[in-house]
Parts: sequence; C-alpha cells; structure tokens
Amino acid sequence: MLTNLKGALSGAAIALASLSIFTTAAAAQNAGCAGPLRKINVGVSVSPPNVVHTTIYVAKELGLFAKHCIDANVIQFDGGSSPAASVALSQGNTFATVNDYQIGRGMKVKQVWGMAPKAPQAYVVSEAVKTFTDLKGKRLSAAGGGVGSFNWRIGREALSKAGLTIDDAQFISQGTAGRLAGLVAGQIDGVALHPEDAFLAIKQKPGLRILSQVADLMPLYAFNAYGIATDVIAKDRAFVVNFVAAMVEANRTIYRDKDKVIPIMVAMTQKPREAVEYAWETMTKACIWSVNEGFDPQRTQWTIDHDAAAGDMDPDKKPAVDQVFDKEIAADGVAAAGGRVTIAGCSL
Repeated sequence: MLTNLKGALSGAAIALASLSIFTTAAAAQNAGCAGPLRKINVGVSVSPPNVVHTTIYVAKELGLFAKHCIDANVIQFDGGSSPAASVALSQGNTFATVNDYQIGRGMKVKQVWGMAPKAPQAYVVSEAVKTFTDLKGKRLSAAGGGVGSFNWRIGREALSKAGLTIDDAQFISQGTAGRLAGLVAGQIDGVALHPEDAFLAIKQKPGLRILSQVADLMPLYAFNAYGIATDVIAKDRAFVVNFVAAMVEANRTIYRDKDKVIPIMVAMTQKPREAVEYAWETMTKACIWSVNEGFDPQRTQWTIDHDAAAGDMDPDKKPAVDQVFDKEIAADGVAAAGGRVTIAGCSL
C-alpha cells in the first residue's frame, strides 16, 4: 500500500530542512549579478505544485534567479486559467502561465518561454471505464477553474474520441488539490493527473487505470509557457530575458542533477519521494521539460486553432503565432544561459 499522508508530510518536512544545504551554493551563484535584485512575482499554476511546476522552486532555491538579478516571490494559483492568475498577469507584476486564448480574448500578455511544451499528465479513470465510450454519463473533473480549465479541456478531448460532447458527461468543479482524492474516493470517474498523482492513485486504489496519456490525446497541444504583460516586455526587455535564462538553467539542472533537485521537489509538492522520483523519471524520459526555448511554431499554431474551434475564443480574433510567443526573447534567454543544448535526447 501507498505510504500514508503522515509519512508523506514527514518526508516533506525532512526535505524542507534539507533545503538549507543549498544556501551556500545559492549565495555563491548570486555573484553572477552585478546590480541590485529586481523584485517580481512568479506564479505557479497549482497549489501545492506538481512536480512539473517545480522549475520555479529549483531556480529560487539554487540561487538561479538571484544569479540573474531577480528576487522572485513565488505565488500559487488554483489553476493557470483562474481569475486570480489572469488578474495578476494583467497587472504586470507577475510572470505566470500565459495561454493563447487569453491573448485571443484581448489580454495584453505574451509568452516568453515554454517551460513544458508537452503535457505530462495521464487521464486516469475509474474501474468502470474501459474505453472512451464508457465516459458517457460519468462524472469528470473540471478542477482548477471549472469550464475552460485544463482538466475540463482534457475531459472534453477524451469524450470526443468516442464522438461524445461535454453534454454527455457531468463535469465536477473542484480545487486542483482535490483531483487525486476525488478520484480515489469515487467522487469523479475521470481526471487528468500528473505522473506522481497517477502513481499514488493507482497504488491507493488498484482498480483505477490510465485510459490514455494526455500527450497521446493531444500530441501537439502546447501545455505550459510562461509569459508576462506586454508593457513589461516593451519597457524592460533585459529583465524578461534574465527571467528566461534563470528558468532555462533550472530546467537543465533538473535533467542533469537528480540528487540536487529531488529534495526540492519533494518538499514543495508534499508528495512521497517514490512518487516524485517516478514523475522525474517519467518526465525526463519523455522530454516534458524544455532545455531550450520550449517553442515549436507548429505546436503553438495547433493549439490556437484547437482552442478557437472549441469556442474558447472568437475564431475571427484568434492570434497569430508571433502574437502568442516571443521567440526572440526566448532565444536571447537561452543564449544568456549558455546557448542551445541537447540533454538526454531532449532539444526543444
């Protein structure tokens, strides 16, 4: 059986304590900054974060933000498309996940770096669901923002594989933290879970199964790209480039130094180490995290077209790829991080 919650939290406490070992290393890396630190909020799409979202914490705990003259205040949202996240982006004081449909709806924001171009999740279902057709009449998760949220979108895509629509299932709005517990308790029958949560769910309730990997449901879906208000890009481009460089270095550290990043991931996700290590292994093998710009114009265009066709924005107002993603800033950030690389076969 799965390590219980008490054990998981104890492990997190130990990991938090172990973070102090990075203090000296972080201070040493701060020497790369020749001027004062610039304060900025950096958003995480889920509270507590999933393993894929921990790039921010790796950058902060290992001194990579400070190295690039950034004093990052990490804030957590309940879904990347939540109203709170959109307000923070619009105010111009926060780097956070930016979606193409936000831009299509008129938000003055732009993506500057693709943290995780490919979706890492698995669509995990109850024992009664053997095929996509079996989703009819079932309760599916709409965690993290209800209609329009990531889970709602993936549930809609899963239904479409059997020719079903959102009217053929019941979508349950819930906080992102309730996804795993809701599935195990039988409150929902289908939910997109991050690798560590899929691992935990199936261990807790062996009848659960993975119906599909989200990346197989939507192979060209652009999962997670960070951005900021266009005003900030126009007024302080060098600062935005520094942010990208710090994040690129963090992702590369994730691939190259498992022993250094796993304690940070355990502490921040509050998940058992075995689940976090499973997620790390799954995602590094699948090249989920980017190692360079994290940008593929075909992937961005597919996502724009998909979201417009699904009614997430007016098809007559869908943005062009270069309105969504600033590839020049991403490229300059990669250059500031030492140039393009390939790690373990991953090159995006």
